[in-house]
Amino acid sequence: MSTPFIEVKDLHGWYGESHVLHGVNFRVNEGEVVTLLGRNGAGRTSTMRAIMGLIGARKGSIKVRGVETVALATHRIARLGLGYCPEERGIFSSLSAEENLMLPPTLAPGGMSVEQIYAMFPNLKERANSQGSRLSGGEQQMLAVARILRTGARLLLLDEISEGLAPVIVQKLAEMVIALRQQGYTVLMVEQNFRFAAPLADRFMVMEHGQVIQEFTQAELPSRLERLHEYLGV
Repeated sequence: MSTPFIEVKDLHGWYGESHVLHGVNFRVNEGEVVTLLGRNGAGRTSTMRAIMGLIGARKGSIKVRGVETVALATHRIARLGLGYCPEERGIFSSLSAEENLMLPPTLAPGGMSVEQIYAMFPNLKERANSQGSRLSGGEQQMLAVARILRTGARLLLLDEISEGLAPVIVQKLAEMVIALRQQGYTVLMVEQNFRFAAPLADRFMVMEHGQVIQEFTQAELPSRLERLHEYLGV
């Protein structure tokens, strides 16, 4: 068994009085790509936000490389090597692409250099001096991920990175995920686009009503497709 980068046990989460996570259990091993599947409202994004301490309240256990984080502040969680790319991307429109890239602090040694990032995302090099508001949706998504890679994070939490993007950009993002796995990164993705996620992930977890209800490997995927259609309506 591989070493878990993150291990979640009996995780409950709330937004105000709304109880949205009802005992989530899973682990993501070092170097794995794992996808959280489920319908809208199943609790996938709330799970990501709970891991980062961005939810109203949480209880249970979230261990990052053996360190319990459920009581830690978000900035302390990030310094354990976690990088979160939210669905809304968070690009500063008044800053250039390169200024956006350089904005986050270094969290841990071993982050990608600007040269390495531009080699992975040639579009960003071409658009380095363009304002954030002038970048396409695909360029903004690449920038949001690239910004995390510079910080030294080794576990990437990617929320719907393919949503609303042209197929050619989605293909580039798939190539990025493959390259990151080859470089030893660990990736936890929330994805609605099953065609994008299916060939990339080592394991899949299906969420429903704030719980993980199914878990299976890439090798098991063909035998689970019929049940997945029922769960996801895909």
